[in-house]
Amino acid sequence: MCKRICITNRKLCKDNFIERLKSLSHRNDIEYFILREKDLTLDEYISFASKIKPILKDRLILHSYFKACQALNINRLHVPLYKLIENPEIKKNVALLGVSVHSIDEAITAQKLGADYIIAGHIFNTACKHDLPARGLEFLKDICQNVRIPVYAIGGINPENEHLALNNGAYGICMMQYYMNELNI
Repeated sequence: MCKRICITNRKLCKDNFIERLKSLSHRNDIEYFILREKDLTLDEYISFASKIKPILKDRLILHSYFKACQALNINRLHVPLYKLIENPEIKKNVALLGVSVHSIDEAITAQKLGADYIIAGHIFNTACKHDLPARGLEFLKDICQNVRIPVYAIGGINPENEHLALNNGAYGICMMQYYMNELNI
């Protein structure tokens, strides 16, 4: 079975975000949920995540805010690489650390700094990054061949093309648009 991560974006959600997460939480094809609500301040994020935690339980990964992990007693965090570079001690305080990367050098750096997995992208064209060209499957394959930790592909991934990412070395895939907007629940 394909390892999948649901990346949240409540602004993309076509219906009630909380109800959608409740429905998605019953799916066994989603390994983790990354609560990626980048527009929230730390305090807003902690308040919001406290409402999501009982729904997603041990499948919830917080995004960017290490202090939210401390406040909510959640030991899973996903960060952009620059945050890990700024504070490499983060790894000592979480059980699961994911890092977003956009090049082979970044992937190698994330691995050296203790990332447990990386998310590499964006692989295909996507509405979220409409102004940037997709990096493609060769990019994904190169990253997978240069690190020893799991690599999740992101960017324009859906059930119809996920096999292409997996066939090029990805451990799993991440989907935002599909889970937040396209999948009928």
